[in-house]
Amino acid sequence: MKEKIIEFLTEIRPEFDFAESNNFIEEGMLDSFDIVTLVTLLDEEYKVSIDGVDILPENFSNIDAICQLLIKNGVQS
Repeated sequence: MKEKIIEFLTEIRPEFDFAESNNFIEEGMLDSFDIVTLVTLLDEEYKVSIDGVDILPENFSNIDAICQLLIKNGVQS
């Protein structure tokens, strides 16, 4: 799952090394449009629907946070 998330993030913002970051939001690697794009990719890949209430910066701050969000939405790790 982590590899796929890194692949999506790199597709969205190829200029950053997401594997080396601890907080994508604070480091300016992702903005709100990037998060919406990522949510769409995750929804399509994992056949889930991430609720609007879950689209918060803390849920997209790093790879582990994104994985936890997917697990919360029923994706098997």
